[in-house]
Amino acid sequence: MIFFWVPDTLGVVPIFVNAGTALLPTLIALASSFAAMLLRPTDLWSACRSRPWIPAGIVTFGLMCVFVYGWLMSPANENASIQREPMSSSVTLQRDWTRYALKLIEQEERATLLGPTSTHVSHNGGNALDLALATTGVQSAPTSQATTLRRPVIFRGGPERTGVMSGPGPLKLAPFWEYKEENEMYCASPCVANGRVFGTSILLDPPKSFGTVFCLDESTGEKKWLTHLKDGNSKQEFKGIFSSPALSGDGKYLVVGQGLHSDAGCELICLDAHTGRIHWLVKTPLHIEGSPAIEGDIAVAGAGAIEVGEDHKPRGDANGVGHPGMVIGVRISDGRELFRYPVPDPESSPVVEGGVAYIGSGLNGNAVYALRTAPDEELKAKNLERLVWRVPAPFPASGPVTLAGELVLVGCGKGDFVFADPNPEGLLLAIDRATGKERFRVALPDAVLGAIAVRDGIAICPIRNGEVFAIDLRKADGNRILWRAAVNGSAAVLAGTAFTGSLVYAVSQDGYMAILDARDGTQLERVFVNGKGKPGEMGLSVSAPVLSNGRVFLGSETGGLRCYIGKESRP
Repeated sequence: MIFFWVPDTLGVVPIFVNAGTALLPTLIALASSFAAMLLRPTDLWSACRSRPWIPAGIVTFGLMCVFVYGWLMSPANENASIQREPMSSSVTLQRDWTRYALKLIEQEERATLLGPTSTHVSHNGGNALDLALATTGVQSAPTSQATTLRRPVIFRGGPERTGVMSGPGPLKLAPFWEYKEENEMYCASPCVANGRVFGTSILLDPPKSFGTVFCLDESTGEKKWLTHLKDGNSKQEFKGIFSSPALSGDGKYLVVGQGLHSDAGCELICLDAHTGRIHWLVKTPLHIEGSPAIEGDIAVAGAGAIEVGEDHKPRGDANGVGHPGMVIGVRISDGRELFRYPVPDPESSPVVEGGVAYIGSGLNGNAVYALRTAPDEELKAKNLERLVWRVPAPFPASGPVTLAGELVLVGCGKGDFVFADPNPEGLLLAIDRATGKERFRVALPDAVLGAIAVRDGIAICPIRNGEVFAIDLRKADGNRILWRAAVNGSAAVLAGTAFTGSLVYAVSQDGYMAILDARDGTQLERVFVNGKGKPGEMGLSVSAPVLSNGRVFLGSETGGLRCYIGKESRP
């Protein structure tokens, strides 16, 4: 046994060394001597008569080598390396102390670099040993997995779209773990709940695209599962996924849209949140780029139009016929479609509360809709229309819908995620949730495409011109703008922000995340989130940050999906 010393951690870590490994140099020397004597038969015969254990030992060692090589190369062992049964904690600990020791050293170095808070990064508040064990698949103590949430976890966490699940806002950020597959982009905002991080990816292979849905451990970044096939028999792969996943209130099911803007014939996807297996697929003639909303057992999503040509009219669905778009409602438990309602280009991410879905209508629509979510037969029995109200907007209302008390907030404007308008204009539209009457509007210098985050009567708006605006919703009239601040020069801010109340986390399309003081917009720090040497030429750093347990989770164009921790924090 050799003892490995790790300073200020466990004191001593035992590492067991195989006896055969320790005797290897001696056996090699003996084998070399034996080989040399083969050239001198007289000496060889004398040596064998006086020391018979030498040839016997060499022959035994040779047979052992043949046996070990045969075992390693056997088909059974190859299969075991591909699909290995989980080991018990005791067996793994006996076989893998070296790996644990290296993990401990790595964590101690990180603690020295990042400061005291880095030793409290595990989901259950564990120390460096807990994280080292978790990273290698062993838990230091049994942990319970929550199965019931207070409410569904939708895009940006909830209808207020703050992007904050729990914990304070970290400062002085440094990357903690990273998940990345070669050439994939992570444009969606991750969903963080129950100690898991759910995300989606895009792999571009023009004219096609491919996508995955995956689940990671929140504390370590370890991949729990990944799904990329619609049908295991036909091997049909998902198309690129821009939509952000939503988790049902019981924690059992993950719902996400599929397809990019030019894609037709895409599905709304429901997966088992624990295994990644497909629960159901509901096909649409178009694509679903917005993120689904969930209330109870109902998921609602918008299927956006495919506009082509100079007139930007909808064309090219799965049948080659123009389709303006639709909103669909599906029962999560069994995948039964409850309704389809025509809405022009509903690329917006909806919110559902009290049996009513609120969603924006984009190009060729320019409106905000409130729709009842009950099944068609139930509305017919009650003699109710699906449409509660429709409010016109001066521009396409493509931004996600936010609820702020009795207000429905929607961002709109000229321009989209790819193209800026030569004469930009934007607007925050505030609508009475019950009546559909417009309460007020705030003119902005460019389009609002990301989610508006609301907390304590303050709305944080990402603007396509590269700024973030803070707007006071509580003022009766007059100028509601509290401050405005740029993230990284004129680089567009296309994604929503995370808003803790005291800090704002905003991302520019060229791959920089800035932390702003929520009191006046002062920039406190800025972090490059794309890969080293890979600036992200497509400008698709459009994932919005999510905060959970004092950590920041964010996707990027070239830097993967990362978890950041900080030396300091602010409530």
